[in-house]
Amino acid sequence: MDEVSNTPGRVGGRVTSRDGTPIAYERYGEGPPLVLVSGALGTAAGGRALGGLLARRFSVVAYDRRGRGGSGDTGPYAVEREIEDLAAVVGEAGAGSALYGEGTGGALALAAVAAGLEAGAVAAYEPPYSAEAAERRRQVGVLLGEGRPLAALDLFLADPTAASGPRPGATELRPGVAELAHTLAYDLAVLGDGTVPERLLARVHARVLVVDGGASPAWTRRAALALTAALPRARHRTLTGQTHEVAPHVLAPVLEDFLTEDRETAEAA
Repeated sequence: MDEVSNTPGRVGGRVTSRDGTPIAYERYGEGPPLVLVSGALGTAAGGRALGGLLARRFSVVAYDRRGRGGSGDTGPYAVEREIEDLAAVVGEAGAGSALYGEGTGGALALAAVAAGLEAGAVAAYEPPYSAEAAERRRQVGVLLGEGRPLAALDLFLADPTAASGPRPGATELRPGVAELAHTLAYDLAVLGDGTVPERLLARVHARVLVVDGGASPAWTRRAALALTAALPRARHRTLTGQTHEVAPHVLAPVLEDFLTEDRETAEAA
């Protein structure tokens, strides 16, 4: 581990993945370990608001997926390498870490557990499984393959079916996000053909909470329900009034209640 930050309440470091890729992370709080897995274009920094709220009960670890922030990007890319990255972070966070994944991060967390990663309970917010978005994903992939990452990013962000509606193009984004455009290919790989991978998810025996926003498009609800049905031990929850850009203060208590159930049951026994 290489310490990189001494900010009060937040400690930064790096852990080395199986293929030698350095993976940067941030840790805050004390308690049972919880790893946050970001979605498309997300970084550890984007999880600070939610992580700060959850740090009252958990030791929260948020990390930069490969190709983002302070993490490396050893090629060639494969979903298996991302699973190894997450396993390395879990090893640093602590055995039996719970997982929370947002968007594609939820799909990645579930794929990792299905592949054998030993983790505690898993929560996922709106993993974007949708046959309806298949053509858009294909077009984004074509643009990335043509070496046009900013055009791919513009198409991704301007999607009229996106949970928050059309968003600004790449040239209007906050500094640094356009640099992550090439990682959209990684998220596309995690989603595969975009349908709920029922056979894969049947191997997930951890408790899972699947969450969606009540103000998100109808396809996100259908995806959440299909995902819940495909998992052996899952429940579904809709957060009234929320979109894909879920408010941390609304989500945090829901996650806290779900992730502490097993511990409270054990303590009462």
